[in-house]
Amino acid sequence: MTKTNKSAVTTHFKIPTHSIKQRIKWGIFAFIIFALLVVILVVAFEQKLNTPLTLSKAELITIKKGTSVGKLSTQLVKKHWLDSRFWLRNYPKLQPKFADIKAGTYQIKVGTTVKQLLEQLISGKEYQFEITFVEGTTFKQWLALLQQQPYINHNLNTKTVSEIAHLLGIKHDNPEGLFFPDTYAYTAGENELTILQRAYQKMSQQLTLLWENRAPELPFKSSYQALIMASIIEKETSKVAEQPLIAAVFINRLAKNMRLQTDPTVIYGLGERYHGDITRKHLKEKTAYNTYRIKGLPPTPIAMPGKSALQASLHPAKSNYLYFVSQGNGYHVFSTTLKAHNKAVKRFLLAPSQKKK
Repeated sequence: MTKTNKSAVTTHFKIPTHSIKQRIKWGIFAFIIFALLVVILVVAFEQKLNTPLTLSKAELITIKKGTSVGKLSTQLVKKHWLDSRFWLRNYPKLQPKFADIKAGTYQIKVGTTVKQLLEQLISGKEYQFEITFVEGTTFKQWLALLQQQPYINHNLNTKTVSEIAHLLGIKHDNPEGLFFPDTYAYTAGENELTILQRAYQKMSQQLTLLWENRAPELPFKSSYQALIMASIIEKETSKVAEQPLIAAVFINRLAKNMRLQTDPTVIYGLGERYHGDITRKHLKEKTAYNTYRIKGLPPTPIAMPGKSALQASLHPAKSNYLYFVSQGNGYHVFSTTLKAHNKAVKRFLLAPSQKKK
Protein backbone atom coordinates (compact mmCIF):
# COMPACT_ATOMS: atom_id res chain seq x y z
CA MET A 1 0.00 0.00 0.00
CA THR A 2 1.44 3.21 -1.07
CA LYS A 3 1.21 6.17 1.41
CA THR A 4 0.27 9.46 -0.01
CA ASN A 5 1.86 12.54 1.61
CA LYS A 6 -0.96 15.04 2.07
CA SER A 7 0.04 18.61 2.18
CA ALA A 8 -2.04 21.75 2.47
CA VAL A 9 -2.26 23.65 -0.68
CA THR A 10 -2.36 27.36 -0.05
CA THR A 11 -3.62 29.66 -2.70
CA HIS A 12 -2.56 33.32 -2.52
CA PHE A 13 -4.74 36.03 -4.07
CA LYS A 14 -2.80 39.08 -4.84
CA ILE A 15 -4.73 42.38 -5.01
CA PRO A 16 -3.46 44.48 -7.80
CA THR A 17 -1.48 47.48 -6.66
CA HIS A 18 -3.41 49.84 -8.89
CA SER A 19 -6.70 48.72 -7.19
CA ILE A 20 -5.38 49.65 -3.68
CA LYS A 21 -4.23 53.03 -4.87
CA GLN A 22 -7.57 53.63 -6.49
CA ARG A 23 -9.41 52.82 -3.25
CA ILE A 24 -7.17 55.17 -1.29
CA LYS A 25 -7.77 57.92 -3.81
CA TRP A 26 -11.52 57.43 -3.57
CA GLY A 27 -11.33 57.40 0.20
CA ILE A 28 -9.39 60.65 0.26
CA PHE A 29 -11.77 62.15 -2.26
CA ALA A 30 -14.80 61.10 -0.19
CA PHE A 31 -13.21 62.56 2.97
CA ILE A 32 -12.51 65.84 1.21
CA ILE A 33 -16.07 66.00 -0.09
CA PHE A 34 -17.42 65.22 3.39
CA ALA A 35 -15.16 67.81 4.98
CA LEU A 36 -16.22 70.39 2.42
CA LEU A 37 -19.86 69.62 3.08
CA VAL A 38 -19.30 69.98 6.82
CA VAL A 39 -17.48 73.28 6.31
CA ILE A 40 -20.23 74.52 4.00
CA LEU A 41 -22.87 73.46 6.54
CA VAL A 42 -21.03 75.13 9.43
CA VAL A 43 -20.54 78.32 7.42
CA ALA A 44 -24.23 78.28 6.47
CA PHE A 45 -25.24 77.85 10.12
CA GLU A 46 -22.92 80.64 11.24
CA GLN A 47 -24.24 82.96 8.55
CA LYS A 48 -27.84 82.27 9.53
CA LEU A 49 -27.11 82.54 13.26
CA ASN A 50 -25.30 85.85 12.75
CA THR A 51 -28.30 87.35 10.99
CA PRO A 52 -30.06 90.04 13.10
CA LEU A 53 -33.53 89.27 14.42
CA THR A 54 -36.37 91.19 12.79
CA LEU A 55 -36.94 93.91 15.41
CA SER A 56 -37.94 97.54 14.96
CA LYS A 57 -37.43 98.39 18.64
CA ALA A 58 -36.10 96.82 21.82
CA GLU A 59 -38.37 94.01 22.99
CA LEU A 60 -38.74 91.82 26.05
CA ILE A 61 -38.94 88.06 25.82
CA THR A 62 -39.78 85.66 28.64
CA ILE A 63 -38.27 82.19 28.57
CA LYS A 64 -40.22 79.75 30.71
CA LYS A 65 -38.54 77.07 32.78
CA GLY A 66 -37.80 73.97 30.70
CA THR A 67 -37.89 75.76 27.35
CA SER A 68 -35.68 74.08 24.75
CA VAL A 69 -33.97 75.76 21.80
CA GLY A 70 -36.56 74.08 19.59
CA LYS A 71 -39.41 75.68 21.55
CA LEU A 72 -37.51 78.97 21.49
CA SER A 73 -37.32 78.82 17.69
CA THR A 74 -41.11 78.34 17.55
CA GLN A 75 -41.56 81.29 19.90
CA LEU A 76 -39.39 83.54 17.74
CA VAL A 77 -41.16 82.56 14.53
CA LYS A 78 -44.54 83.33 16.14
CA LYS A 79 -43.24 86.75 17.08
CA HIS A 80 -42.08 87.23 13.48
CA TRP A 81 -38.53 87.82 14.72
CA LEU A 82 -37.31 84.79 12.76
CA ASP A 83 -38.29 83.47 9.32
CA SER A 84 -37.39 79.80 9.77
CA ARG A 85 -36.94 77.46 12.73
CA PHE A 86 -34.43 75.14 11.01
CA TRP A 87 -31.15 76.90 11.66
CA LEU A 88 -31.77 77.84 15.29
CA ARG A 89 -33.44 74.54 16.19
CA ASN A 90 -30.52 72.47 14.90
CA TYR A 91 -27.63 74.74 15.89
CA PRO A 92 -27.08 73.08 19.30
CA LYS A 93 -26.29 69.83 17.43
CA LEU A 94 -23.18 71.56 16.11
CA GLN A 95 -22.59 73.66 19.24
CA PRO A 96 -24.01 71.76 22.27
CA LYS A 97 -23.15 74.59 24.68
CA PHE A 98 -25.96 76.66 23.18
CA ALA A 99 -28.58 74.13 24.28
CA ASP A 100 -28.46 75.25 27.93
CA ILE A 101 -30.69 78.34 27.79
CA LYS A 102 -31.94 79.70 31.12
CA ALA A 103 -35.42 80.80 32.13
CA GLY A 104 -36.06 84.48 32.71
CA THR A 105 -37.11 87.74 31.07
CA TYR A 106 -34.59 89.32 28.72
CA GLN A 107 -34.44 92.54 26.72
CA ILE A 108 -33.54 92.05 23.06
CA LYS A 109 -32.16 95.15 21.37
CA VAL A 110 -32.41 96.11 17.72
CA GLY A 111 -29.55 94.53 15.76
CA THR A 112 -29.21 91.51 18.06
CA THR A 113 -28.32 88.41 16.07
CA VAL A 114 -29.73 84.95 16.69
CA LYS A 115 -26.38 83.80 18.08
CA GLN A 116 -26.11 86.82 20.37
CA LEU A 117 -29.59 86.03 21.64
CA LEU A 118 -28.48 82.47 22.44
CA GLU A 119 -25.38 83.77 24.21
CA GLN A 120 -27.58 86.09 26.25
CA LEU A 121 -29.94 83.29 27.20
CA ILE A 122 -27.22 80.85 28.25
CA SER A 123 -25.57 83.61 30.36
CA GLY A 124 -28.79 84.07 32.35
CA LYS A 125 -28.33 87.85 32.48
CA GLU A 126 -31.94 88.87 32.80
CA TYR A 127 -33.29 92.33 32.09
CA GLN A 128 -33.11 94.65 35.07
CA PHE A 129 -36.31 96.60 35.60
CA GLU A 130 -36.09 99.75 37.73
CA ILE A 131 -38.36 101.41 40.25
CA THR A 132 -37.60 104.86 41.68
CA PHE A 133 -38.85 106.00 45.07
CA VAL A 134 -38.62 109.78 45.41
CA GLU A 135 -37.59 111.66 48.54
CA GLY A 136 -40.55 113.01 50.49
CA THR A 137 -43.04 110.35 49.38
CA THR A 138 -44.95 108.26 51.90
CA PHE A 139 -45.12 104.53 52.51
CA LYS A 140 -48.65 104.35 51.08
CA GLN A 141 -47.40 106.04 47.93
CA TRP A 142 -44.60 103.47 47.74
CA LEU A 143 -47.11 100.62 47.95
CA ALA A 144 -49.24 102.21 45.22
CA LEU A 145 -46.16 102.62 42.99
CA LEU A 146 -45.19 98.98 43.50
CA GLN A 147 -48.68 97.93 42.43
CA GLN A 148 -48.23 99.78 39.14
CA GLN A 149 -44.95 98.08 38.22
CA PRO A 150 -44.90 95.32 35.58
CA TYR A 151 -43.25 91.92 36.09
CA ILE A 152 -43.32 92.19 39.90
CA ASN A 153 -44.87 89.49 42.07
CA HIS A 154 -47.53 91.54 43.86
CA ASN A 155 -47.49 89.62 47.13
CA LEU A 156 -48.63 92.47 49.39
CA ASN A 157 -52.09 93.08 47.89
CA THR A 158 -53.99 91.80 50.90
CA LYS A 159 -51.57 92.97 53.59
CA THR A 160 -52.12 95.92 55.92
CA VAL A 161 -49.34 98.40 56.64
CA SER A 162 -48.74 96.89 60.09
CA GLU A 163 -48.66 93.36 58.63
CA ILE A 164 -46.04 94.44 56.09
CA ALA A 165 -43.99 96.02 58.88
CA HIS A 166 -44.19 92.73 60.80
CA LEU A 167 -43.06 90.74 57.75
CA LEU A 168 -40.04 93.03 57.44
CA GLY A 169 -39.17 92.62 61.10
CA ILE A 170 -39.94 96.27 61.90
CA LYS A 171 -41.06 96.92 65.47
CA HIS A 172 -43.20 99.93 64.54
CA ASP A 173 -46.76 99.35 63.31
CA ASN A 174 -46.29 102.36 61.05
CA PRO A 175 -43.02 101.88 59.10
CA GLU A 176 -43.12 105.39 57.64
CA GLY A 177 -39.68 106.89 56.98
CA LEU A 178 -37.78 103.64 57.40
CA PHE A 179 -37.07 103.04 53.71
CA PHE A 180 -34.35 104.77 51.72
CA PRO A 181 -35.59 106.62 48.62
CA ASP A 182 -33.55 105.51 45.64
CA THR A 183 -33.73 103.63 42.34
CA TYR A 184 -33.87 99.85 42.79
CA ALA A 185 -33.33 97.25 40.07
CA TYR A 186 -35.28 94.01 39.99
CA THR A 187 -35.74 91.02 37.72
CA ALA A 188 -39.08 89.67 36.55
CA GLY A 189 -40.97 87.83 39.25
CA GLU A 190 -39.23 89.47 42.21
CA ASN A 191 -41.48 90.05 45.25
CA GLU A 192 -42.61 93.50 46.36
CA LEU A 193 -41.52 92.56 49.87
CA THR A 194 -37.97 91.83 48.66
CA ILE A 195 -37.65 95.30 47.15
CA LEU A 196 -38.92 96.91 50.35
CA GLN A 197 -36.48 94.77 52.35
CA ARG A 198 -33.57 96.18 50.35
CA ALA A 199 -34.81 99.76 50.83
CA TYR A 200 -35.26 99.13 54.57
CA GLN A 201 -31.75 97.71 54.91
CA LYS A 202 -30.27 100.65 53.02
CA MET A 203 -32.00 103.18 55.26
CA SER A 204 -30.83 101.30 58.36
CA GLN A 205 -27.25 101.39 57.07
CA GLN A 206 -27.36 105.08 56.13
CA LEU A 207 -29.01 106.13 59.39
CA THR A 208 -26.61 104.09 61.53
CA LEU A 209 -23.56 105.58 59.81
CA LEU A 210 -24.83 109.16 60.03
CA TRP A 211 -25.96 108.73 63.64
CA GLU A 212 -22.50 107.51 64.66
CA ASN A 213 -20.97 110.65 63.14
CA ARG A 214 -23.62 113.14 64.33
CA ALA A 215 -22.92 116.61 65.62
CA PRO A 216 -22.70 117.02 69.42
CA GLU A 217 -25.49 118.31 71.67
CA LEU A 218 -28.43 117.39 69.48
CA PRO A 219 -31.85 117.08 71.20
CA PHE A 220 -32.45 113.54 69.90
CA LYS A 221 -32.59 110.57 72.23
CA SER A 222 -32.32 108.07 69.39
CA SER A 223 -31.59 107.79 65.71
CA TYR A 224 -35.31 107.25 65.17
CA GLN A 225 -36.03 110.76 66.47
CA ALA A 226 -33.40 112.10 64.09
CA LEU A 227 -35.22 110.24 61.31
CA ILE A 228 -38.50 111.90 62.29
CA MET A 229 -36.83 115.30 62.11
CA ALA A 230 -35.26 114.46 58.74
CA SER A 231 -38.70 113.59 57.32
CA ILE A 232 -40.07 116.98 58.40
CA ILE A 233 -37.08 118.76 56.85
CA GLU A 234 -37.62 116.80 53.63
CA LYS A 235 -41.24 117.90 53.42
CA GLU A 236 -40.50 121.54 54.26
CA THR A 237 -38.07 122.31 51.44
CA SER A 238 -37.01 120.99 48.08
CA LYS A 239 -33.83 123.04 48.24
CA VAL A 240 -30.97 120.92 49.58
CA ALA A 241 -28.92 124.01 50.42
CA GLU A 242 -31.66 125.21 52.80
CA GLN A 243 -32.10 121.94 54.66
CA PRO A 244 -29.43 122.61 57.33
CA LEU A 245 -31.08 125.99 58.09
CA ILE A 246 -34.54 124.40 58.30
CA ALA A 247 -33.03 121.84 60.66
CA ALA A 248 -31.49 124.61 62.78
CA VAL A 249 -34.88 126.35 63.18
CA PHE A 250 -36.61 123.20 64.43
CA ILE A 251 -33.75 122.17 66.70
CA ASN A 252 -33.58 125.69 68.18
CA ARG A 253 -37.33 125.57 68.83
CA LEU A 254 -37.01 122.17 70.55
CA ALA A 255 -34.22 123.55 72.72
CA LYS A 256 -36.50 126.42 73.80
CA ASN A 257 -39.48 124.08 74.36
CA MET A 258 -41.37 125.81 71.54
CA ARG A 259 -43.87 123.94 69.39
CA LEU A 260 -42.55 123.08 65.93
CA GLN A 261 -45.70 124.40 64.20
CA THR A 262 -44.96 122.74 60.88
CA ASP A 263 -47.75 122.27 58.33
CA PRO A 264 -46.52 118.98 56.79
CA THR A 265 -47.08 117.17 60.10
CA VAL A 266 -50.65 118.48 60.25
CA ILE A 267 -51.26 117.30 56.69
CA TYR A 268 -49.89 113.85 57.49
CA GLY A 269 -52.12 113.59 60.54
CA LEU A 270 -55.20 114.47 58.47
CA GLY A 271 -54.53 111.62 56.06
CA GLU A 272 -57.38 111.16 53.58
CA ARG A 273 -59.17 114.18 55.06
CA TYR A 274 -56.63 116.58 53.58
CA HIS A 275 -57.84 118.06 50.30
CA GLY A 276 -55.24 120.72 49.55
CA ASP A 277 -55.96 123.36 52.20
CA ILE A 278 -55.23 123.54 55.92
CA THR A 279 -58.06 125.26 57.77
CA ARG A 280 -58.10 126.89 61.20
CA LYS A 281 -60.15 123.93 62.33
CA HIS A 282 -57.36 121.60 61.25
CA LEU A 283 -54.77 123.62 63.17
CA LYS A 284 -56.91 123.52 66.35
CA GLU A 285 -57.57 119.79 66.11
CA LYS A 286 -55.41 117.89 68.54
CA THR A 287 -53.90 114.87 66.83
CA ALA A 288 -50.64 113.05 67.46
CA TYR A 289 -49.18 114.82 64.41
CA ASN A 290 -50.51 118.36 64.92
CA THR A 291 -47.35 120.18 65.96
CA TYR A 292 -49.39 123.34 66.51
CA ARG A 293 -50.99 121.55 69.48
CA ILE A 294 -48.34 119.09 70.68
CA LYS A 295 -44.84 119.79 71.92
CA GLY A 296 -41.84 118.00 70.57
CA LEU A 297 -41.74 115.62 67.63
CA PRO A 298 -44.65 113.63 66.18
CA PRO A 299 -44.64 109.89 66.96
CA THR A 300 -43.31 108.74 63.58
CA PRO A 301 -41.67 110.15 60.46
CA ILE A 302 -44.11 111.71 57.98
CA ALA A 303 -42.30 110.70 54.76
CA MET A 304 -39.17 109.03 53.43
CA PRO A 305 -36.23 111.44 53.86
CA GLY A 306 -33.26 111.40 51.50
CA LYS A 307 -29.62 111.42 52.52
CA SER A 308 -29.30 115.22 52.46
CA ALA A 309 -32.24 115.61 54.86
CA LEU A 310 -30.75 112.96 57.16
CA GLN A 311 -27.44 114.80 57.03
CA ALA A 312 -29.15 118.12 57.83
CA SER A 313 -30.99 116.60 60.78
CA LEU A 314 -27.75 115.33 62.30
CA HIS A 315 -25.59 118.28 61.21
CA PRO A 316 -27.80 121.38 61.37
CA ALA A 317 -26.49 124.81 60.50
CA LYS A 318 -25.25 126.97 63.36
CA SER A 319 -27.75 129.79 63.64
CA ASN A 320 -30.21 131.49 65.99
CA TYR A 321 -33.15 131.30 63.59
CA LEU A 322 -36.51 130.39 65.10
CA TYR A 323 -38.85 131.16 62.21
CA PHE A 324 -39.09 130.88 58.45
CA VAL A 325 -41.65 131.67 55.80
CA SER A 326 -41.83 130.64 52.18
CA GLN A 327 -41.11 133.23 49.51
CA GLY A 328 -43.31 131.31 47.09
CA ASN A 329 -40.41 130.28 44.87
CA GLY A 330 -39.17 127.30 46.84
CA TYR A 331 -36.87 129.38 49.05
CA HIS A 332 -37.52 130.76 52.53
CA VAL A 333 -36.89 133.89 54.60
CA PHE A 334 -35.45 133.10 58.03
CA SER A 335 -35.90 135.22 61.15
CA THR A 336 -34.63 135.21 64.72
CA THR A 337 -37.54 137.17 66.22
CA LEU A 338 -41.31 136.98 65.95
CA LYS A 339 -41.45 140.65 64.94
CA ALA A 340 -39.12 140.09 61.98
CA HIS A 341 -41.02 136.93 61.06
CA ASN A 342 -44.39 138.70 61.07
CA LYS A 343 -42.92 141.36 58.81
CA ALA A 344 -41.75 138.66 56.39
CA VAL A 345 -45.15 136.99 56.55
CA LYS A 346 -46.87 140.23 55.52
CA ARG A 347 -44.40 140.68 52.70
CA PHE A 348 -45.03 137.22 51.28
CA LEU A 349 -48.65 136.86 52.38
CA LEU A 350 -49.84 136.51 48.79
CA ALA A 351 -47.35 133.77 47.91
CA PRO A 352 -49.48 130.67 47.11
CA SER A 353 -47.17 128.29 48.97
CA GLN A 354 -46.68 130.59 51.99
CA LYS A 355 -46.29 128.81 55.29
CA LYS A 356 -46.22 130.32 58.78
CA LYS A 357 -44.00 129.06 61.54
